[in-house]
Amino acid sequence: MPTYHTVEQGEYLSMIALKYGFADYRTIWDHPENASLKQKRQNPNILFPGDRLFIPDKKEKEESGSTEQHHRFVRKAQKLMLRIVARDLSDDPIANAPCELIVDTRSFKLTTDGNGKIEQEIDKDAQRGQLTIKDPKGATDIIIEFKIGHLDPVEEVTGQQARLNNLGYNAGEVGRADPYQFRSAVEEFQCDHKLKVDGDCGPQTQAKLKEVHGC
Repeated sequence: MPTYHTVEQGEYLSMIALKYGFADYRTIWDHPENASLKQKRQNPNILFPGDRLFIPDKKEKEESGSTEQHHRFVRKAQKLMLRIVARDLSDDPIANAPCELIVDTRSFKLTTDGNGKIEQEIDKDAQRGQLTIKDPKGATDIIIEFKIGHLDPVEEVTGQQARLNNLGYNAGEVGRADPYQFRSAVEEFQCDHKLKVDGDCGPQTQAKLKEVHGC
């Protein structure tokens, strides 16, 4: 029976689709009932608490086959990819660095590419991760802890704060930032990217913040 799902903090569409038994999140995302939300959010894995998703009925599919023979059926499912770009304090990519990625209980040995990026398929209900970038000179490793699915849309103040923090601008604690501290972080970002420096994270600044952050 069709139903509605109200998004909670930390939920993303791949996780929600798995919860309702859908192998492909697009069955939900592309449904006409979700057209307005799709247009508003654009990214199915960056939703906001309180968003309402229509969950359609699952449809049975029949396939023909000869009797008394073995048949193999393959279910096509969308992969969920985690992408992280690591940069140093000078905003240069941490390239070709060995690292260890832990997502919930799974561990992966990876190496950043020339742009400092790693990419790994993860479980569709993954929630937490930790990236350890090894220092080839034997000095202190870089350890980055993160939550999966907790990034709010860039149109929301909390989404702006999180992106600024991720990019190295001190916008304060997400959801509890001092207004003056947040405004100062916005001004610094605007100055670095040749935008009008007014401390207002309006549409133009939001677009640039989304572009630089990657999502």
